[in-house]
Amino acid sequence: MRLPTSPLRSRRVLAALSLPLVLSFAVTGCTASAATSTGPTADTGSHLVEHARGETEVPNDVQRVVVLEPVQLDTTVALGVIPVGAAVLNEAAGVPAYLGDAAAGISTVGTVPEPSIEKIAALKPDLILGTESRHSALYDQLSSIAPTVFMATQTDPWTDNVALVARALGDEAGADELLAAYDDRCAEIAETYDTAGLTAQFVRPRDGILTLYGPTSFAGSTLECAGFTIPERDWEESISVDISPERVLEAQADLVLVSATDVTDDTLVPESIRSNAASFPGLNVVDQSFWITGVGPLGGMTVLDDIDRILAGSK
Repeated sequence: MRLPTSPLRSRRVLAALSLPLVLSFAVTGCTASAATSTGPTADTGSHLVEHARGETEVPNDVQRVVVLEPVQLDTTVALGVIPVGAAVLNEAAGVPAYLGDAAAGISTVGTVPEPSIEKIAALKPDLILGTESRHSALYDQLSSIAPTVFMATQTDPWTDNVALVARALGDEAGADELLAAYDDRCAEIAETYDTAGLTAQFVRPRDGILTLYGPTSFAGSTLECAGFTIPERDWEESISVDISPERVLEAQADLVLVSATDVTDDTLVPESIRSNAASFPGLNVVDQSFWITGVGPLGGMTVLDDIDRILAGSK
């Protein structure tokens, strides 16, 4: 069974639905971050955006955006502004496939931790979006190329970062519409599968450890948006906590999701989990290309579709 998607309330969102995967985003009650913007400035054709590095005048009609963070890539595509360049997590893999054909032609400008100034400059952008926590040392060089807006950190609530991107693009209304559609989809899943009272835990195996994602992470917040509860623990003021394989039973929940690069390869599930199969009856392997890197509107709806698929299959 497939849940129907909610009708969207604008031509922008209807256009977004033409992508291979339904767009939309945000967590219930998405709130604005500290960054704010003023209205259009008539004499300059720009608007003032407050961000992690101060205030920047951004053109009202940007055409050539370069993004340095996954949430910025996802959000610009969701709002119909296809970047000319993007930093990616893996240059060999390139732009994530879940973004669809609309994003397939985006040029890569290095990796998220190490973007290339030369490649960015060659694209002649009219707006650059980056992150203070990752790209602070590059700000002066970037702002000499084009108006540059920095979000504070990639670990902020992802919906706050989406809101900042929308303000930089001058399209807060479009973001609000996508948010409402995302909330509607969450509510549909919660009601259809009666998820209230059920727990869920997202686990990412890496480097011999298990990373558990909390309620403020992209994966965790989306699970909670769909009605699940992330098991309580000390999240150490972070979006995630690492545990050793010996502590694997701390990952137990009614629904356990383990990320992998290939969902058909059972060997990618850590031995510590496979050897305790009886303790993980609700185990599912999910694609990390959108559960981990799909932060934003497109990724949010793609993850919700995956939750729907999993729950429909368990009925």
